[in-house]
Amino acid sequence: MSLTHDFTKFLLECEALKFGSFTLKSGRQSPYFINAGSFNDGTRISALGKFYAHTIVAAQEVGKLGDFDTVFGPAYKGIPLAVTTSMALSEESGVPMGYTFDRKEVKDHGDGGMFVGTQLRDGMKVLLVDDVMTAGTAVREVVPKLKAAADVEIVGLVLSVDRMEKTKDSDKSAVQAVEEEFGFPVLSIANIHDIIEAARELRNDDGSALIDEERNAHIEEYFAKYGA
Repeated sequence: MSLTHDFTKFLLECEALKFGSFTLKSGRQSPYFINAGSFNDGTRISALGKFYAHTIVAAQEVGKLGDFDTVFGPAYKGIPLAVTTSMALSEESGVPMGYTFDRKEVKDHGDGGMFVGTQLRDGMKVLLVDDVMTAGTAVREVVPKLKAAADVEIVGLVLSVDRMEKTKDSDKSAVQAVEEEFGFPVLSIANIHDIIEAARELRNDDGSALIDEERNAHIEEYFAKYGA
């Protein structure tokens, strides 16, 4: 089984990947939805971290990603992603890997500051992690925060799923737009086309196709309308 097949089955088992009719933040009516909030216990979030770590190490082996000092996840959904990814990377390499996340508001007492975890310093290399990118808003908000804190180098961004949809104002995907704007690679554990292809081979408990002809038609229509 491929990583995509394993990841697709994992998404379905966690009910993080659902099929139906879902109104997205963009207003688009999608026939599928990916909810990172479904990774809601220790077993699931630990397994997700291993998928991130596998993707990162594989990208490093082929030169798509360089080394880095800390894994950064934007608050709030990115916080557990940064923690579990750093844990999985530390376990796999035997070398401690830092994690960092931001606060929504600056803390003015105790340790204070905007960031929690490994503190940023000049020359540090940072890898961003997030769940699913729709428009790239979170990246555009967090990059200035990081740069304001220290002269860091952002080596890349790793997502759980690339929806591969064109943005509202162009035919480029959010991933393509972010790569061009910031100059670092954006990778994902899997993209939506590969996930759907893997899901087409899966069956429900009663033996029926997980993606039947009607559902498949809706998905293809959505791809044709919004795919990048």
